Amino acid sequence: MADLVDQHEINCSQVIQEALLNKFTKMNNHVANPVIKQIIDTPENLDYFEKVSLLSEKEKTREIIENFPTVYIHSWKKSDYYEVYVGESNDIFKRTRQHYDASTDKTKWQRNIAEQEASLYIIGHEHFNKSLTLDIENRLMHYMMSVERVKHVHNLRDNPQTGYYPMDELEELFGKIWRGLRKENRDLFPSESKIKDSAIFKASPLHKLTREQNQARDLIVRKVSQALENGETGQLIFIDGEAGTGKTVLNSSTFYELYCLFEERDEKLNCHLLVNHDEQITVYEQIAEKLGLAEKYGKIISKPTTFINNHTADKPVDVAFVDEAHLLLTQGKQSYRGENQLKDILERARVTVVMFDENQILTTEQFWESQILEQYRNQARKAGNHIVLEKQLRMMADPDTIDWIDSFTKKGQIKKMPESSNSYCIRIFDTPEKLDLEIQKKAKESDSALSRVIATYDWEYSSNRHPEDRLRKYWEVYIEKWHKPWNRELEPELSRREKRSIAGLAWAEQPQTIGEVGSTFTIQGFDLNYAGVILGPSVKYRDEKIIFDPTASYNQKAIRNRTLSDGTKQKFGETLIQHEVRVLMTRGINGLYIYACDPELRKALKDSEANQ
Repeated sequence: MADLVDQHEINCSQVIQEALLNKFTKMNNHVANPVIKQIIDTPENLDYFEKVSLLSEKEKTREIIENFPTVYIHSWKKSDYYEVYVGESNDIFKRTRQHYDASTDKTKWQRNIAEQEASLYIIGHEHFNKSLTLDIENRLMHYMMSVERVKHVHNLRDNPQTGYYPMDELEELFGKIWRGLRKENRDLFPSESKIKDSAIFKASPLHKLTREQNQARDLIVRKVSQALENGETGQLIFIDGEAGTGKTVLNSSTFYELYCLFEERDEKLNCHLLVNHDEQITVYEQIAEKLGLAEKYGKIISKPTTFINNHTADKPVDVAFVDEAHLLLTQGKQSYRGENQLKDILERARVTVVMFDENQILTTEQFWESQILEQYRNQARKAGNHIVLEKQLRMMADPDTIDWIDSFTKKGQIKKMPESSNSYCIRIFDTPEKLDLEIQKKAKESDSALSRVIATYDWEYSSNRHPEDRLRKYWEVYIEKWHKPWNRELEPELSRREKRSIAGLAWAEQPQTIGEVGSTFTIQGFDLNYAGVILGPSVKYRDEKIIFDPTASYNQKAIRNRTLSDGTKQKFGETLIQHEVRVLMTRGINGLYIYACDPELRKALKDSEANQ
């Protein structure tokens, strides 16, 4: 069996390496290189570039810049960060001079060009047409907003294109453009892998949406506009979608689209975005700041309790978007004194838009009684406001692999493991040491740096006190001789400079977290390249069935009693631990690595893998 497992690991690695090599080869042998020119961003330097420098270039280069559409980036540096403006034009010289002429009016970014140390990047290509340049412009805006050192992207909104020629060249051409820009300024243009691994990139409203997401966004915008025009209140738009179906991108994209739409109409909009997750709040706040929403509209990102405490039913806001609505509280807790946060939000907003996945409910305070949850769904259905997202967008896995994960996490069954595909790999490990080493190895590779070990909450942890055992420095996950600190344990030991460098970064983006074990409390709502999942003692295998055992869990929020609406008390630990496992096993974009503490479960997983 060991030979079979070793061969599986080799094949799994080879398949992915071959796919990456083929992709790299294609990218370097197809489309011609772009023309990229950087100049100091002043009228004098633009004149010199047009009338002197350009004349010494090859005829084809001159023709591309003078006669073809171009994409351009104005960037200026303030202290230790940048601000940028991205645009496209059929006449780069005329358009840039228009920007210079406007530098004396109230447009802040144009004044900055005149006042700050600024650069202008001009990008051209022999295949550029209007549609292709718009898509390149959109992608550049998306990337620039995700750059850590870019504080503000001054464009208003994107304009993604659908079918055009040569749309099939977009990915290859953009890769060459970005690498060309990196040669000019590595601080402003970091590696693509670093961009794509950032939490801001993944939650950005500037993603090109799928057809399913576009249809949902159009419906939400239409329904919100109608409700506000007709003076309606208490409207609920309910979006159901499982992990990885693009709820967060739909949420941020629609939120931003509404603000852009109302600004174009010169109408006021009081719209808020809520999420009951500390790390997601930080991501959304950064997005709002980089797109200028925070500066224009103030505090529009908050946790549900803060929103409820700061608003009243007699003065409702126009729209409240609730991401990760399954994290809303359905009973009182600490600063929240109500009974149901969704009910309270509905009373304080004319339209409420919720993104919901009941398979990601993790604590008793979030538990929904089925009949109450269905009442809200039916309210949305009756108004034509219920949407279901079905397309899996996170995991680069084929349907058989998705089915294997679904069977494990939803039905408690272990099916025969499907063969690894070009883009997704499942591996089972004999020891936590081997899993940990493989994840560390992946994290050192540029295209899989966002790989981390995560585990079920089956080992003690407290953010309020230190371990009672003085020999233990951290709260740790420990399995026989192997042990590793829980999430957030290493951060206090960082220097001030290191702490500043990770400010605002999600847990998995912080470099020191490769030395920690994450949990659902730090990883829910975020992606990993490879997820190394440790299934602790609460996940067992008995009589060909996966068992979720609350007695082996340290997650008190999942295993304690819940008082229901009829006054009775019940436990839902088995269901909530099952949800916890599903959250962990659906984090990986490119792969899922598993170690099971329970010997019977480990053997069943090994047998499943060996039977490929």
